Parts: sequence; C-alpha cells; structure tokens
Amino acid sequence: MKMLKVLAACGNGMGSSLIIKMKIEKVLKDMGLDCEVHHASVGQAKSDARNFDLVLVSHMLVNEFSNSGKAKIIGLINLLSEQEIRDKVEAALK
Repeated sequence: MKMLKVLAACGNGMGSSLIIKMKIEKVLKDMGLDCEVHHASVGQAKSDARNFDLVLVSHMLVNEFSNSGKAKIIGLINLLSEQEIRDKVEAALK
C-alpha cells in the first residue's frame, strides 16, 4: 500500500489539532500503516482536504467538507478515542 496522507483538523485551532494528530499517528502506527499525518484548523483543512487520503474531524464538522475531492472524511465523536479512530479508519480503508 502506498503511503497514506492523513489530515487532522479541529474547529478549535492548531493546538488541539496537534494533539489529535499525535493520537492519530500512534493509532495508525499501531495498525502498521505507512502514513504521513498533518494537522490544520478547519478553515485551512477545507481548502487542503483534496490533497489527502483521509481527513479526520469532529463529526459536527463533516458537512463542512463537501468539496474534498478524493479524500475520505471521517467524523469522530471522541477525537481522542484510539478505538474510535482505529475502527473508523479501518472502515474507510475497506
């Protein structure tokens, strides 16, 4: 599988998206996936989403990403839940 490009976006800004990014990196590494994870505010992520394979955001913000090209938008209820991240990434990659 090619390297997976992942974007973590948070409505609260860069600090919280960095924390989410680190959680996502840990989960994807534990899953054995070769990935590159970036983080951004939602505003920036909306314009950058088309350059990524997966975009992980709060489930409340999924509708903001209607123009995301090939990117799969994953809405998370608990942004820090390793189990939810794992389950939803596995489902998106099937």
